[in-house]
Amino acid sequence: MNDTPPDLDAFLPRPAVRTRHARTAAADADTLWRAALEVRLTDTRALGRVVRWRIPGTEAEQTYDAMFRAYPFTLLDAGPRHSVSGLCGRIWTLTRDYPALAGPEEFAAWAEPGTVRVLFGHWARPRGDGTAELCSEARVEPVDRAAAIRLRALWTVVGGFEPLVGSEPLAVAARRAADGARRGA
Repeated sequence: MNDTPPDLDAFLPRPAVRTRHARTAAADADTLWRAALEVRLTDTRALGRVVRWRIPGTEAEQTYDAMFRAYPFTLLDAGPRHSVSGLCGRIWTLTRDYPALAGPEEFAAWAEPGTVRVLFGHWARPRGDGTAELCSEARVEPVDRAAAIRLRALWTVVGGFEPLVGSEPLAVAARRAADGARRGA
């Protein structure tokens, strides 16, 4: 199986904001990826609440995997142990004004002034020592100068909290995968 992470540069090569989290689990990559696919918003206290506040109508019992495959997100690429999703719009407003994109081509072509393109990549890979690593990367690229200014202001406010909540789902998945591996599941 190909253990190369997805090529996020193919979708968003020059982000103004980039975050990356990784968590190692005492499990193989397939077990870790399956555990990641089952993490629900309700399994993560802070991030689950933030997501449900920012995306009204999102159910607490919904998995992150299902969320990243449905509006307002667009699935851009998926494989046996990875997924890449994106959304476009004005992420700094409280309105839900994200366009429904048909796929990777519309995401790549998005250029509406005053907006950003946001990319979310998730993947699991073996580490070679009997463990695996679950990775998550988010990227945000403003379409123009006005969007860059708004994004910078938003990131000044929320950027400090991102490390506290961004790795929550990874920790849940790593714990569940390791527990399953110990039980022989």
